[in-house]
Amino acid sequence: MEAQLHSLVGILGPTAVGKTRAAIQLAEEFHGEIVSADSRLVYRGMDIGTAKPTPQEQRRVPHHLIDLVEPGESFSLAQYQQQAYATIADIHARGKVPFLVGGSGLYVRAVLDGLAIPRVAPNLERRQELEQQATAALYTRLRQMDPIAADRIDPRNKRRIIRAIEVSETAGEPISRLQSERAPSYRILRIGLTLPREELYRRINARVDAMMASGLVEEVKGLIDRGYPLDAPAMSGLGYRQIALYVRGEATLDEAVRLLKRDTRRFVHHQYSWFRLDDPRIRWFDLSKAGYDPIRQTAANFLRQSPEDVVGGVPRS
Repeated sequence: MEAQLHSLVGILGPTAVGKTRAAIQLAEEFHGEIVSADSRLVYRGMDIGTAKPTPQEQRRVPHHLIDLVEPGESFSLAQYQQQAYATIADIHARGKVPFLVGGSGLYVRAVLDGLAIPRVAPNLERRQELEQQATAALYTRLRQMDPIAADRIDPRNKRRIIRAIEVSETAGEPISRLQSERAPSYRILRIGLTLPREELYRRINARVDAMMASGLVEEVKGLIDRGYPLDAPAMSGLGYRQIALYVRGEATLDEAVRLLKRDTRRFVHHQYSWFRLDDPRIRWFDLSKAGYDPIRQTAANFLRQSPEDVVGGVPRS
């Protein structure tokens, strides 16, 4: 029965590790399509600060769940999960292999683990009350209420902290307990990419420098000029909130860049709380020691066990 299940390959890991490059290579070789699992790539017009796959990369293989909504629109985890499952089903129906790619732990878990998302309606009045409090104080409160959820949320992500508190208060129990799992009916291969921290931090610094050279300041200015408030979910992401400090005259450009690099390094720490190196379900590859070939071979061995998922019956080698 298991051999009849469709296959799904996840490419996981921290920001700047090289997930996009590896995923495109695998998708090209094994007749695949990429399903984004990045909470920031859903927003249109936010290309540089999100390190969105370039038009050239997106032409190499089909990409899905990118540029879905405007930066001022809301896009919930439940919406993402529903669209992701529909997209994966469509890819399977066309005889292709879906590659779920991203570093947003909650999005990845929503798909690969079948996360049951609490159906708690937004309480706008309560949110406004919580918005008046400092982010640090809210995070301390969440840690007291639900340390498991707190470990998985960036202490600077006020929107997610407030939502976790809101859900826990409304439901009367921690949000981490409500987020039960129901495994989806796929054969799943989890490929994790990692690097020594020093090398990863070097890549992060280089990526930020490249973003600045590509026009990140102009991108942030353009979004602000279009009327998107800085407290909008899209604008709270890495790159946008830091550079907005410079645009608003609250920091020098050098200081804003320093904060962006620092906050991205901190974000890596939280990503590793989602993608744990001791998780037995994940096949980890240290890219400082192994190149592409071991990753390709792992994917080939997995997909050959399910030939109906690959055009022509056998992945190209």
